[in-house]
Amino acid sequence: MQADFWREIAIAVCLVFILEGALPFLYPARWRQLVQQLSQVDDHTMRMTGLFSMLLGLGLLYLIN
Repeated sequence: MQADFWREIAIAVCLVFILEGALPFLYPARWRQLVQQLSQVDDHTMRMTGLFSMLLGLGLLYLIN
């Protein structure tokens, strides 16, 4: 049972890598522009965006389980 848990975690991490790599692979110039724009965002806004993203993911996980 515990092996199934770790296998699912590994699958989730692999899916994150696939999704995170898709945009820079498909649109490298646009990705570079986005990264430059993100470097100018202040820490508070970045933290709030990260918090919102985590809460959204948590909420969606709750809904599908």
